Amino acid sequence: MNHLGRIIKQQRIAMRLTLRQLATASGLSPSHLGRIERGERFPSAYILRRIAKPLAFDDHELFTLAGFLSPVPTEDTKEKSSVTFPRLDPYVASVLAREPVVVQRAAIGVLSILRSLARSILKE
Repeated sequence: MNHLGRIIKQQRIAMRLTLRQLATASGLSPSHLGRIERGERFPSAYILRRIAKPLAFDDHELFTLAGFLSPVPTEDTKEKSSVTFPRLDPYVASVLAREPVVVQRAAIGVLSILRSLARSILKE
């Protein structure tokens, strides 16, 4: 799950946050966040929830990337709401983690457009 640390770091850099600024915003230590970004530590759900908001992630995005949630909606989820789309599939996230930030932003933009189209079609 080293890709999760890379994604967190790349998002932090894209948001123009220093490690210290993210630490302050999340209430975590810079050294702990650095170990997560380097893949030396795997964050708990509690830690992911604390860093999600400063990095402009929804909780479910980081939980899915970390493997805490399934990227595919279950039958229970489908019954409760018409569709639940996590923002990034873990495989897509691992592939994007190897790409430059510009490519990541473009891919995420395209995925967002596709998600909007899918939602509008399903509402009809």
